[in-house]
Amino acid sequence: MHGKMAESGQAEADGDIDVSEPRTLDRDSPYSKSLKNGGKHIESPGKDKLGGRWKSLRASFKVGNERSPLTSNSKKSENTSNDPNQISDSPVRSPDSPDLKTGITSQSPQSQKSSLTRTMSDSAGSITGSLVKRGTSLRQSLGLGTKKFKREQLEPVTEAKTLPEEPNKEVIDGVRVEVRDTYSLPEIPALPLSVMEINKLIEMEVLEEAYVNLLSLRMELQHERQTLENEDCPIELVHKEKDLHLLYGTLRNKMSNIVRTSSAMPSRNKELLVYVAHIILEEESREGQPGGMLGWREAWRDAVRDGVRDTLKKVHLDSLEQNISWLAVHLGLLGKAIVNDLETVKAELVSSYPADFNVFETYVSCHREIVEEHLKGLQEKVTELKDHYAFLDFIIHRYPSEKIMGSSSLQPEMKEDWKALPINEDFLNQIKSKYCSRLQTDMRKSLDRIIDLENEEMWINRRKPTIDEGLYSSHIDMDICTNIKGHVQGSSRIDVNLEEKVLRSCLEELKLFPKRFESAFVEWSSNVSNLSLWAEYHISYINSFSALKEHMDSYKGLNKGLIPLEQVQKEIDGLTNRLIQSLMEHFKTDVKPFLRRQMTRKWFSFDDDFAQLINKIKSLSEQTKYMSPIHKQTFVNEAHFFVVKEYVSQLMKNNYTCKNRKNETAASKIADQWTELRELFQAMNSTLDWLHPVGDQLSKIVGCKKSDISHNLKPLVENCPDFRKSHLSAVLYYRGVIRGREKQIVLRRFMELKQKNEGNKEHVLFSEIQAAVNTDCFAGTPFTCFSFIVPHG
Repeated sequence: MHGKMAESGQAEADGDIDVSEPRTLDRDSPYSKSLKNGGKHIESPGKDKLGGRWKSLRASFKVGNERSPLTSNSKKSENTSNDPNQISDSPVRSPDSPDLKTGITSQSPQSQKSSLTRTMSDSAGSITGSLVKRGTSLRQSLGLGTKKFKREQLEPVTEAKTLPEEPNKEVIDGVRVEVRDTYSLPEIPALPLSVMEINKLIEMEVLEEAYVNLLSLRMELQHERQTLENEDCPIELVHKEKDLHLLYGTLRNKMSNIVRTSSAMPSRNKELLVYVAHIILEEESREGQPGGMLGWREAWRDAVRDGVRDTLKKVHLDSLEQNISWLAVHLGLLGKAIVNDLETVKAELVSSYPADFNVFETYVSCHREIVEEHLKGLQEKVTELKDHYAFLDFIIHRYPSEKIMGSSSLQPEMKEDWKALPINEDFLNQIKSKYCSRLQTDMRKSLDRIIDLENEEMWINRRKPTIDEGLYSSHIDMDICTNIKGHVQGSSRIDVNLEEKVLRSCLEELKLFPKRFESAFVEWSSNVSNLSLWAEYHISYINSFSALKEHMDSYKGLNKGLIPLEQVQKEIDGLTNRLIQSLMEHFKTDVKPFLRRQMTRKWFSFDDDFAQLINKIKSLSEQTKYMSPIHKQTFVNEAHFFVVKEYVSQLMKNNYTCKNRKNETAASKIADQWTELRELFQAMNSTLDWLHPVGDQLSKIVGCKKSDISHNLKPLVENCPDFRKSHLSAVLYYRGVIRGREKQIVLRRFMELKQKNEGNKEHVLFSEIQAAVNTDCFAGTPFTCFSFIVPHG
């Protein structure tokens, strides 16, 4: 029942229901039959018995007779006949009904002699033709003065025609009087009009007269039922009850349609709303009495809701194909439509209702409901990230802001707790999830685009990396950081909870990027012949991803220990370490051939290999100038250690032994080369200072006399505690001390030093150098063991 009024109002607005169709009324009812008898009313059973009681019954149902605008007309009617029995003997003239819409009065259709089969315009002309006199008395009863009318044919009131607006407020002696506050229900006629005549009045929106006749019919029906007592209900009474129900339904539909279109056509409907409101109040006061309908206030609210729905449906909506900013434009227009509608309600409609209708609050509530409903329908069409963002921004910020519900034009009636949309939390989380999902998809595409741009702008054209603040750099880290920062900051303006979800989505996608980038870079770099350019690219990406990791550290506070940030940093570290190792392996592979040709027979007379080694180191030194300090120090130290280890390793291979004082030449050359190497790595700021004296200490052992070797062991043993006996034996072999007493004396002295001094355990060099094993079977045999074969002199 509650929703029926709104549904019927919708159907009537759409032209699907014609309440004047004869088939909706029972043609066998007494009121229908009266039309066939020349408009004369056929008396119901028991009418003669009620002649004396009817007058007292009428008096008991009078509503506000003393303050009724139609009191004067009613008295005039009473003066024409003092015989109460005249009600059943002659056609009855019901009290004239004023039409505040046009400011004229109307005669009851029952007083017209023309047939009811004529058109609506004809009926309207005849019904409204005699209303002028009654309009004057109505305005006098309301204290609004008199009004002159032109004597010309008036057009009937129809739903399709909007009449000129007349204010429902008059200023009398500086005091504004509202019609809603002065209106009272006219006197209920003793006998109602026929069903068809009441229906015609409803159709013509002469609500007041239609309603009082409907009440008269209802009271008559109630009285007839009471007279029957325990008798069976006659068929005529059943038909009359059906007609009453149909008329009530028609009235509710008409009222629903008026309410539904009131904000769209306020000048036409706002005075009709006065009747609508008082009819609702009257029906509520009669609730529980036979013959009425329930749920009038609920049906009124449903009509308001349907009217709001109609208003919002009219807001222009493009498709994505028509306008890329379709949703932002639509939401902007939607906000304007809401404000305009509520401004109309506040300025035009509120004054037509009694205060207890809470009209403004009801319209605000209905707007909230319909906007939520509207947004749920729109949400299914949203696919782009920017549209998801606009959607969330409208719900959380724009709707309650001064642009819509907080508009100054709606104050002070708009309460603070009315402004926000009552969006279901599950629905809001669903929108946020879709936003994050779409964000992750777009993030993946943007990261792939970064790889494509690097290939198009750098790799294909073999362009050198740019130098920014003294370091090789690429746009990768800045592009990624800007992208993530934009998404995170944008989401923070929506909701703190959304900000965390957006960051997590970005990190989830960024976690997969380093390996995708590495795969593309390795595929390209495998065919690069310019090794210097290859190294520069490696250094630029080492720098870029290091900067990216530093930027990710700024989200630790927001991330609150979420796993994705740790995984992203782990993936970035993995990529930078692999890039560094690739660059280091390239350097090692590049210099190893030149290092292996040191300390050989050819080495004494040719310096080309060492010169190539120096060039490679210088080239590396030049490249590392543009490496991020975070990784540069570790990289330089590793290169320094590798060169020292490989250079010293050549003394441990037993490939050559110095004879005929060549040890002095070898020692001098070792010292000179070592000095050059030391200066290079010092210029590269290597922090492995303990490696610098190793070459000098070894060169002294190689170049000194055999008797002085023992005296030169101590500095080397103290500096390199991992220098073992096998390493010393290899150095002595290169020196030319292969066997004999001198070797045993040196080895014994070495063991004494090892026992006394453990040295610095952090200096680890010789542990990674494999010393060659001396294959001479007599190399370790003391010289005294051979004394028996020495000839005696």
